Amino acid sequence: MTKSYITSSTTGNGGTLTLVGFGPGSEDHLTPIARRAIEGADIIIGYRTYIDLVRPLIQKKTVIETGMTEEIDRATQAVELAYSGQNVALVSSGDVGIYGMAGLTYEVLEEKGWTGREVEVAVIPGITALSACASLLGAPLMHDFASISLSDLLTPWDVIRRRLKAAAEADFVVALYNPRSSKRVRQVEEAREILLAHRAHDTPVGIVKSAMREGEVVVISTLDAMLTHPIGMLTTILIGNSQTRLVSGRMVTPRGYRNKYNLDTGVRIKKENA
Repeated sequence: MTKSYITSSTTGNGGTLTLVGFGPGSEDHLTPIARRAIEGADIIIGYRTYIDLVRPLIQKKTVIETGMTEEIDRATQAVELAYSGQNVALVSSGDVGIYGMAGLTYEVLEEKGWTGREVEVAVIPGITALSACASLLGAPLMHDFASISLSDLLTPWDVIRRRLKAAAEADFVVALYNPRSSKRVRQVEEAREILLAHRAHDTPVGIVKSAMREGEVVVISTLDAMLTHPIGMLTTILIGNSQTRLVSGRMVTPRGYRNKYNLDTGVRIKKENA
């Protein structure tokens, strides 16, 4: 039977390294394959807060917890343990391949000279914050969108600013990750100014804290008023494009069907040749 995720054939004595995205955190949003990966591992490695979210699944296992800024240590430990023959699961909330640990882990493997044979590596996707927040807000991502992290710890702010401007000019729906922290307050303010230069003040904006977790808060505001609401590191912001509107209090970005089809009959609209 073909597996539902890509792995690498192993010929050495190495173990396995599974990079697991477990979604928002509740068991209801954990995929069966992610559950099996966590339950089948000998060692679980993750950021302390993420470990707490899956602790009921990892009893009687070796657990390695690290802090927020110790990503390189987590990835390095996971790789070294897999090379030593252990079955390791490196866990991350959301999707491990979207602002998660998958990319860094592959970089560590590359530096170690991994050829794809020494240890078996698999990436298990999960429900990312982007899709979790969108489902709580309505259907804001039905057309093209851009996801931009406002954290300039790893990416220069000038680069982030250019990306914001390009997304605003191109009329993308924009998702903002890591919008504000105790030390970073101006980034979200400048992001709003950039977007206001290209779209209306009443553009719908969804502000979601801790999507599908304890402490969840969902607010629908406008581009003009978004900064009047609490925004922090646990917040994801979705800013509509020029077509996004509210439908009974839910954000909806039309895909364009209304221009092509009669929504009552489903029949394609025929246009006269110019």
